[in-house]
Amino acid sequence: MYETDMAIITEFDIPVTEFALAEVMRETVILQVEIERLVAHDYGKLMPFTWITTEDFETMDELLASDDTVDRFRNVSELDEFRLYRMEWVDHIEMIVHILLEEDGAILSASGGDDGWHFRVLFPDRRALSETYEFATDSDLTFDVKKVYEMENERRGRFGLSKNQYETLELATKRGYFEVPRTITIDDLAEEIGITHQSLSERLRRAQQTLNENAILIGRDDYDSIQERAGTS
Repeated sequence: MYETDMAIITEFDIPVTEFALAEVMRETVILQVEIERLVAHDYGKLMPFTWITTEDFETMDELLASDDTVDRFRNVSELDEFRLYRMEWVDHIEMIVHILLEEDGAILSASGGDDGWHFRVLFPDRRALSETYEFATDSDLTFDVKKVYEMENERRGRFGLSKNQYETLELATKRGYFEVPRTITIDDLAEEIGITHQSLSERLRRAQQTLNENAILIGRDDYDSIQERAGTS
């Protein structure tokens, strides 16, 4: 019989200048990048599938071709204003490679914009987080931790939901509250849970907001807000 440390999720930021696509980020005003899947091939290469949105993809491709952090890239899919690229990153990737290969971490989400990169990483334990922090410090890299929370051995922990929020969403889904048409009213659902109509409504809103932020809104700035800041909307 043995005990293991609990897995934790850490949210942290990296400046644009300290990660891949630095030149692209610097030259492109309207740009949002979301990493769909990222693996480390070896200590000198990351291979992500990356969604990119920008107003001028012709210029984007020219910038990608001249960016020293990018070895190869290929457009593999298009959806509205987004393109999905298959890339190979070969520079400014030391910390993420360390997380993947040395600490057995997993990248849950990663997004970049003109305000920097934002990561959500699953570490196997707090020691791995501590080792990553030391690695960043020794390498003169920024590791700006925003949030740390435990997985608590439950799936809900991956999305930052509290126990009550997770259980309420789970019950509401099972009872058909989100179906069209609904098969249970909010009053009946509140009675089953044992809270007031108003309390249930507030809990559902908070839970949905948390779920949206951690599972859907991977980036902190969506395309419209970036356009607005650039004065082009």
